[in-house]
Amino acid sequence: MSWKPPPALADRLRARLDDEFETVARPEGLRRTSDARREQAQDAEDDAKPAARKGPSLKMRAVGYLSRREHARGELARKLAAHAEDPAEVEAVLDSLEKEGWLSNERFAQGLVHRRAARQGTARIVQELRQHGVDDNQVAELRDQLRATEYERALEVWKKRFQARPQDRAAYAKQARFLASRGFAHDVIRRILGEGDED
Repeated sequence: MSWKPPPALADRLRARLDDEFETVARPEGLRRTSDARREQAQDAEDDAKPAARKGPSLKMRAVGYLSRREHARGELARKLAAHAEDPAEVEAVLDSLEKEGWLSNERFAQGLVHRRAARQGTARIVQELRQHGVDDNQVAELRDQLRATEYERALEVWKKRFQARPQDRAAYAKQARFLASRGFAHDVIRRILGEGDED
C-alpha cells in the first residue's frame, strides 16, 4: 500500500515545484537586462583569465612521490615534467626539495643498494644506479663496498636456488647463467661452482 499525501499538501507541493521550475527555466527574453549584462561581463572575465592548472601543485606531487619511496633527481624530474608547463619550473621545485632535505641522490643510492644487495650482484646494481643518474664518484664508492661482500652475497643467492654443486657441464652452465643474470662477477661464480669451498 503506497502513501498518498492529503490533497491540500499535494497542491502546495505542486505549486512550489512549479515556482522553482519557472525560476530555473525562465525564457531568455524575460530576464532582466541587468542580469544579462552581469552574466556577459562574468563570461568575458572568465575568458580573459589564463586557464588554471588542475590538480595539485608540482611541489605537492613531488612530495607525494617522495613520501612513498626515495627517488633520484632525474627520475623525479621525468615524472614531474608531464605536469609542468616549463622545464625551469621543475628544476626550481627540485632545487627547493633538495634544500629542504626531501630529495637526496645519496639517500636514494644507499636505499637502492640496501634493497638490492641481498639478491643481486655488483654489476647489476651499478647499472641501475647509473640509469638513475647517480653521481659517478658515489657509484664508484658503492661499487667498492659491494665488491667486498660479493662472494658472500652470491653464495647465499646460490644456496637458496640450488642444493648441490653442478655434476656435469649442463648443470654448471645453468647455475653459472643464473648467477650471471643476477649480476655477479665471473670470478665469484667460478669460486662458488667449482674452485672455492662453501664455507
